[in-house]
Amino acid sequence: MPCPYGVVLYMKKILLYYHTLKYLKFKQIRYRAYYMLRARWRKLTKFKYNFNSDKKFTVNSLTLLPSIPNHTSFLSNNSFSFLNLEKTFDGKNRRDRSRPVPTVFTKIDWNFNEYGKLWTYNLTYFEYLNQQEISSEIGVQLIHDFIRKTDSIKDGLEPFPISLRIINWIKFLTNNNTQDAEIDKHLYIQSEILVDSLEYHLLGNHLLENGFALLFAAYYFSDEKFYNKAIAILQPELEEQILADGAHFELSPMYHCLMLYRVLDCINLLGRNTLHFQNARYLSEILQEKAALMLGWLHQMTFQNGDFPRLNDSTPDIAPTPHELFNYASRLNIEIEDIDLEESGYLKFYSTDYECIVDVGHIGPDYIPGHAHSDTFNFVVHAKGQPFIVDTGISTYENDENRHYERSTSAHNTVQIGDLEQSEVWSSFRVARRAKVTHLNETKSTIKATHNGYTRIGATHDREFVFSEKKIFIKDIISTKKNTQKRAFIHFHPNVKAILKDSVIETNLGKIQIVGSKNIKLASYMYAKGYNDRVEAQKIIITFEDDYLETQILL
Repeated sequence: MPCPYGVVLYMKKILLYYHTLKYLKFKQIRYRAYYMLRARWRKLTKFKYNFNSDKKFTVNSLTLLPSIPNHTSFLSNNSFSFLNLEKTFDGKNRRDRSRPVPTVFTKIDWNFNEYGKLWTYNLTYFEYLNQQEISSEIGVQLIHDFIRKTDSIKDGLEPFPISLRIINWIKFLTNNNTQDAEIDKHLYIQSEILVDSLEYHLLGNHLLENGFALLFAAYYFSDEKFYNKAIAILQPELEEQILADGAHFELSPMYHCLMLYRVLDCINLLGRNTLHFQNARYLSEILQEKAALMLGWLHQMTFQNGDFPRLNDSTPDIAPTPHELFNYASRLNIEIEDIDLEESGYLKFYSTDYECIVDVGHIGPDYIPGHAHSDTFNFVVHAKGQPFIVDTGISTYENDENRHYERSTSAHNTVQIGDLEQSEVWSSFRVARRAKVTHLNETKSTIKATHNGYTRIGATHDREFVFSEKKIFIKDIISTKKNTQKRAFIHFHPNVKAILKDSVIETNLGKIQIVGSKNIKLASYMYAKGYNDRVEAQKIIITFEDDYLETQILL
């Protein structure tokens, strides 16, 4: 008797969860269970943090070298723009910024969630306090409005936005020589809440942000308790999360830039403020060592036009640019380490006419692959200083069709067998079974690699790259016992215009010739320029039945 369809779906779901959860660290599972049970208990007992308690603390007068100004997101008294979505808190969206606006911020809804949770997070990060076009008076008013409404705030009191807000408030207060007892009190209690809610259930960049924030709080309040927590996080996590070639281990250039920015800000903090904390000099040395390595990796990965590749969860206008980070590091007297790309799995090849970055590594740390995509053997190319073959990019973190597509195999410049994903990306930040590179051989002009993402159907994918002055040669070999349809994808930047002539695709930046398939078509796809900003572009879909495909990119 055949198994009912509903049972099959249920078993598939169980397997999906199993292959996702089996990679978690015991610490993550333990803290997830602890925080879940604690949340239920606190709901029953109606527990709330007391922001009116009479805390005793000392405020230290800090000195900071000017950092990198944040992107402009505060547009007027009640108007904000994050993730390319603007909201004016007067009951409706407004584009006409010439209209008069109130001078007191009484209408801001700090829980506004119509644009998704990430937009709400950004509202409560307070990064706009450190943008160029904002006065200290307006900044103080914004902070006080947040403080007045603390009892009703939800997402903004989670540990991640608290972490970013601690740093942004302290930088703002320090840079503007602002002393405000009410703000200091609230800031101190937020720091205590963070200590009580450290993100050990997530780890990765979230836990690092917790540590960076507590380091700032420790120096601002001369508080040894905050310092001890900070150093207990930062020392081991920096050692683990910054790979030997300088990459942040989640393998997103955007998050790499964000983490490097935080490291540089901490170097700034420690270098200009002397407190007699134990091991402070050692922590400063670790931060400078990691900064030099991270700068080296970023230098290798940055294209000649100054862009970083949009690999994994990466998009522009969120993190500081490589140019801004290099300048900031120079002001802090941090030199760029000369490194070779290796541990991150990214390799770069270039000639006078092109630059090419290839992904031949694992998708990231097994226990935190939330920002990873199904993109093994993906590659991107800049030709004549312009983006040519690109990653689709990301436009959202919402659990929707766009997010699922942008993480999928077919959204990257690689090969898909049937309808399978190389790595089983699902939901917004989940990965079940994932591809591993099982063989890699590289020289100065070649790469040969194999991954096992399709072994569950008895197939393997071998890809070879050969680089010469004006040509990139790519050979794909699919080893399988079944005659399964294969599709290779190549995505063009929106500025690239392509025409298909037989087995040759002609573009304004170069030609692509296909051998091994006559089933070639040009199609459109939506390229993510940024969050909530997608434009139409062209892609090649090459369908092949045999086990061999050859692609020549002529530049």
